[in-house]
Parts: sequence; C-alpha cells; structure tokens
Amino acid sequence: MGYYLNPDNKGFWKAVRSKIYVDKTGLIACTNELINTEQQYICVSRPRRFGKSMALKMLAAYYSRGCDSTKLFQGRKIENADTFYEHLNQYDVIFLNMQQFLIEAESEPLTKYLEREVLKEFWREYGEDLREPALGLAAALRKIYVETGRQFILLIDEWDCVMRERQESETMQKQYLDFLRNLIKDQPYIALAYVTGILPVKKYGEHSALNMFTEYSMTEQDIFEEYTGFTEMEVAELCERFSMDFHEINSWYDGYRFTTYHHIYNPKSVVEAMRRHKYLNYWTATEAYDALKIYIEMDFDGLRADIVHMLGGGRVRVNTRSFQNDMRNFKIKDDVLTLLIHLGYLGYDALSAEAFIPNKEIIMEFENAMSVGGWSEVMNVLKASERLLEDTLRCDEKSVAKALDKAHTEAASILTYNDENSLACAIGLAYYSARKDYKLIRELPAGKGFADIVFLPQPRTAKPAFVVELKYQKTAQTAIHQIRDRNYVQALEGYVGDILLVGINYNKDCPNKPHSCVIERTKKESKPLP
Repeated sequence: MGYYLNPDNKGFWKAVRSKIYVDKTGLIACTNELINTEQQYICVSRPRRFGKSMALKMLAAYYSRGCDSTKLFQGRKIENADTFYEHLNQYDVIFLNMQQFLIEAESEPLTKYLEREVLKEFWREYGEDLREPALGLAAALRKIYVETGRQFILLIDEWDCVMRERQESETMQKQYLDFLRNLIKDQPYIALAYVTGILPVKKYGEHSALNMFTEYSMTEQDIFEEYTGFTEMEVAELCERFSMDFHEINSWYDGYRFTTYHHIYNPKSVVEAMRRHKYLNYWTATEAYDALKIYIEMDFDGLRADIVHMLGGGRVRVNTRSFQNDMRNFKIKDDVLTLLIHLGYLGYDALSAEAFIPNKEIIMEFENAMSVGGWSEVMNVLKASERLLEDTLRCDEKSVAKALDKAHTEAASILTYNDENSLACAIGLAYYSARKDYKLIRELPAGKGFADIVFLPQPRTAKPAFVVELKYQKTAQTAIHQIRDRNYVQALEGYVGDILLVGINYNKDCPNKPHSCVIERTKKESKPLP
C-alpha cells in the first residue's frame, strides 16, 4: 500500500460514512467495460465540486491491490454487475493529483518532480532493479510489465491544472502534455487511464498529444451522464429523507441537461442544502464571482447581448468546436460561452446546440458579476423588476406598459427588438425578480401551440400563475385572444387557482409608448373525479 502506488480505500470509506452519500458505484460497471479496449483512455471533465475527486477515490478503492474492498462495496449498485468480482482489487493503481505536484514542485519542472516522488514508491515495491541511471516513470512501468506481466490503472485528478494555472506558459503546457503522451499512449502496461479535470484535452493545432482519449465533457457526457451530478430521482429521495421542498431544490440547483438525463443537479449545492436545511448559494460561494466577471466582459461582438438574452430566460446557439480547451486563447464569443459551459456557469443542450443559464443559484452569480461591472443599464432593469411584478399582480395595465417602455429604453444599447423571440427575452429580463417565487418557462407546449412565457408560482407562495403572450407589431388584445382560443391555461398541469392572462404588444412605430398591455384574471379549477 502506498500513497501514489496502490493506495488504500480510506478516501472512499470516508465518503460512504458521510451523512449524505449517493451511490454512484454504477460508474465502475462503465469503466470495467472499457478496460483493455480501444476506448480505455477516458477523460472526464466537469465543473469544480461536481464529484470528480470522489469518483477517483471510489475507482482507486475498487481496483487497487493495496486493499480489500469487498465489504466496502457490498450492498452498492456495482455488486450486481457481472464484472464486479472480475476486477475487484486486481490491479496496480497509480493515483496522481496534479494540483499537488504543481504546488510542491515550486521552481523545479513539474514532470521531473513528479517522476522522482512517484518512483520512490516503485523502488520500495519492485526493488533495486529500477534504480538504473535516468530511468523515468514510463521506462520503469515498461520494465515492470515485461518482468511481471502486471498492468496498471492510471487515475489522474486535476489533470488540467497546468492549463488553468500556468496559462501564460505554453512551453510548459506542451512539455507536460508530451510527458503524459509518453506515459500513456500505446503503452501495453496501461489497462485503463481515467483522468479528470474541468477542461477537456488541450488542443494545439497539429500537436495532438493526447488524441487517444475519448472525451466526456459538459457538452457531451455520453455513458457518464448519470454520474455527472445528482439525478432527479436521487434528489427527490434526498428531499423526502430530509423534509426539503423538491420544487425549491429544483429551482435552485437543477438545469444541467444531457441527451438521456434532462435533469442533472449540482451535487455540492444539493448536499449543503440538505445538511443545512436552507436554500442558498453554496456552489458559487466556493469561488469569487470575479472569475465569471472576467469572461462575460470580454470584448467580443454579440457576447453581452447573448448574456442578457440568457438572463431573460432565453437560449443562444453556440459552436463549441472552435474552443481550444484552455482559458486564454479566445477567438470568438462562442469560445467564451463554451468555457462557461465547462465551468458550470451555463447549461448546454447538445441536441439543439444551445446554451442557457441553468438555475437560480447561477442567475444570482451573473447578477453579482454584473453589479460591479459595466452593466448599469441591465442592473437598472433588474432593480425595477420587483415593481413591475407588483403592477402585474394588481392588473395595472398602464403601469406595466410604462415599466416595459422604461426597461426597453434602459437596455436598448444591448437588446434588439426584431421579433417575438427577442421580445420574450426582454420581457423575461424585465420580470427578473419574479424568479424568487416563480418558475419561468419559455415556449411551454399548450393546447394548440406554445405559450410564450409561463410563470408558475412555487407551491409555498399564494401568488397566482400568469401566462404571457407576446405580439410584435400587432395588438395586446390579439395576444389575449390567442391565449383563450388556444387554451393555453390547460397546459398548467397540476396547477389549480387564479391565473392572469397577460397580453403584451410591441409597436416600433410608437417610439414614445411602444408597449401596450392587457391583463385578465381567470381561474383553473380542479378536474372532478370520474
């Protein structure tokens, strides 16, 4: 048993002993299927505090010869897999945390320091035969494999810290990537390589040092979707166990969308909310909002408009392929947006290639970042949104129209009104404060069409729902007629109570009073029992 070579299972043991532990051992069945195949090189990138390190400790506990983890995994999901006993504690495991080496190496080259420290344990385990002059880690592993036939499972945490924390040193980055390529690529002693970080593998044009890796990132997690965060079922079970409001948890921490799992929750925030029994910003509190501020204020044409568009509840199309997988080389706004997806500040729908702000916690982080930057027009709209909501709930049509006129004037330098979709984002921004008590739903399938914006109240509130229909160069009354004619109210499944029908029209030919509004009150009754 060692620290780098064949670690024990204490890390995973601590996780399962914790008050809140969600069983993610099914991940092991996925990695077992990839051992000694063409897909044995796995790079999993996720935002900070999304369980990457815990997953590596679990894999180390399962594969390492340095411990017996049979009892530790009994009763877990992996025990039901056909491959459970085949691979349990059967490999020499190398566990490396690159963040640790980067800090401790100081002025010494990272890879030189790493090899020296790791080889000390190999010398103790495999004897004096490895003490040949200038014998590096890759050469040592080849020699061990030839003499013993043993294969290794390589687990690397924070693999991308060099790219994140040494952004200016491309020479160091290339040297580091070449070291990893020599250590891993086409080496018969590697049975499985599983590396984790925040960023996918760094691109250097033709310099594809780690092109053998299959990428599983926030733009495409594929077989690891279920293990990216907490699933809806897992969160529902936690809410029942800790007597927490599932709708509130959903509003605060849901929003990461994949192909199969459409609701992935931030695990750090969910655990803290359960432990403390409060709905607060937990994940975003682990890093200063200055990090987000730097990126959203970059000078790329259309970036600010896209941020405001998403803040209003909209989505923006993103080309994620131009991103160089670093935090320095940005060529277009899509590179910035792609980075924010990998950092967890934006959700991403791979089917539509669209980014969006995933939940209330992240929305508040954007607000914090904008409050100290050059976003005064947008902040003025946000500050006025509380009064707009009050006017809407009072059915004060004139005040609502007047407030929307003002919001349009404030944000005219960023927002563009050219169709009903852009108008919907502007209205979503104007009603920003409503998200404290409401869930905003864009394009809700309803009756014979799609309701533009629906505001569903949280169950804890006594406020009415409201359906907003938007028109461009028509009339507000036309919008109200459409809500009624297409029976949008019936789409509010499970909701019973008062509903406001809000029709809003924007007329560009009336620059002094471009918005008009009509508000009607109705009620949705519960269906009688058959």
